[in-house]
Amino acid sequence: MKTSIPIGLSNRHLHLSTKDINTLFGEGYRLKPIKDLSQPGQFACEEKVDLVGPKGTIKGVRVLGPARKETQIEISFADGFTLGLKAPVADSGMLEGSPGVKLVGPAGEVDLEKGLIVAARHIHMSPDDAKEFGVADKDIVKVRTSGERALVFENVLVRVNKDYRLEMHVDIEEGNAAGLSNCELVELIK
Repeated sequence: MKTSIPIGLSNRHLHLSTKDINTLFGEGYRLKPIKDLSQPGQFACEEKVDLVGPKGTIKGVRVLGPARKETQIEISFADGFTLGLKAPVADSGMLEGSPGVKLVGPAGEVDLEKGLIVAARHIHMSPDDAKEFGVADKDIVKVRTSGERALVFENVLVRVNKDYRLEMHVDIEEGNAAGLSNCELVELIK
């Protein structure tokens, strides 16, 4: 049975709805991809926006594409302190109960009522990968890292989709705590 998974460290970023792209960058604006990401069809964009909270601002937050149905901003706990907002740990797309934040772009501003989260750690897998690892979509597993700062990540969500490429995503704070680098291998231990 397979156990090794490459890691992907995720820094603060946001996914925008088409409506919010038009407000922030201008009507009919098209995002400009600069780099493909590990998951097929996903890309980093040239565009950046500022996040404005009650206590502070984070400038130049990268937009990821393509456009989504609903705007979602993924930050770290430390970013939440900077903004003065407590973002919940949540799975992608699970935005109910999350705080909003003001987005400032070159052509306008958006005051969101919700959408600010700390992304829950998760593993992307294809159905074939899931079979090899002996797991299913929405399973919760444990993952062990190695090295000087080895640790076990608990409560790791497995996400299975035919379009996914094998990779575990953790935020930059979790990666730093474990001394991890992008593409380093971690071990699924269930």
